[in-house]
Amino acid sequence: MIIVAITGASGVIYGVRLLEVLKEMQINTTLLVTKPAKIILEYEMGITEDELEKLAGRNYDPKDLTTDINSGSCRFESMVIVPCTMKTLAAIANGYANNAVTRAADVALKEKRKFILVPRETPLRPVHLENMHKIANEGGIILPAMPGFYHQPESIDNLVDFMVGKILDSLKIDNHLFKRWQE
Repeated sequence: MIIVAITGASGVIYGVRLLEVLKEMQINTTLLVTKPAKIILEYEMGITEDELEKLAGRNYDPKDLTTDINSGSCRFESMVIVPCTMKTLAAIANGYANNAVTRAADVALKEKRKFILVPRETPLRPVHLENMHKIANEGGIILPAMPGFYHQPESIDNLVDFMVGKILDSLKIDNHLFKRWQE
């Protein structure tokens, strides 16, 4: 199972597309969507929470700290937070597990599971970089939403698929979402 968390940063399209692709691949997912992310989903994509939840196998309220994913005994394989706010990043980097997103991230790091953060903020302050460094030192993968252009994208969808393909690559999931360098 892969946990996908969508937090309240711009770029929710990356999380939505990741869920779509994982569903197409029949990979089991659990979804967490923060309250600010729900607002941004509606604003940026016109998607309601109900529509989004249909893309995941299971859905949890991010305020619920009693879910199974908040325990090290839950055997999820990996977790992706896409997009990841600087607030969520700071909480995780500093061990502040105050909701199901940050607690599941804490579990992923302490249990040495695959953990990917897709921050969507620019420019970055030194404290943002320090927090990313802390998480990377614990084994987390920092995968900023920075699409490449060598595949000669013709649409926003091509740019989104590039990023989602990079997430899948980091999860060791074979994909053909973008043309690779000199392919």
